[in-house]
Amino acid sequence: MSEKKEDPVDQQAMADEWAAAMEEQSEADSSAAEEEIEKVATKPLNKSQSYEQGDINLDVVLDIPVTIAMEIGRTKLSIRNLLQLNQGSVVELDRLAGEPMDVLVNGTLVAHGEVVVVNEKFGIRLTDVISPAERIKNLK
Repeated sequence: MSEKKEDPVDQQAMADEWAAAMEEQSEADSSAAEEEIEKVATKPLNKSQSYEQGDINLDVVLDIPVTIAMEIGRTKLSIRNLLQLNQGSVVELDRLAGEPMDVLVNGTLVAHGEVVVVNEKFGIRLTDVISPAERIKNLK
């Protein structure tokens, strides 16, 4: 796989764009989350309320850590072929080059995205977020 070399000006422009987008997204997410938390947290929660009412105090779950992973692709190998792998071996995956990658949270598909590199670190640019209804459908 060949890599395109970008000049430092392009890399800096991309890094600035990435930082601005992340800051904008962070501000939007935090203000929306704060509004939702304020709305939900100020209402008393009692056992007669149903989940459909949306009056559940989310503070309990907001600090639970989750693992987010980006999957490039998969393949199935027999143990015989797995044991024959060594340095330099190539394993063909079920994805085409340029195809969006799966973004998984605790092993559940939540989005598709593409890899970006900013300041020598990998990141994920989400291109498509799976709707909650689709996620539930995929669980069955």
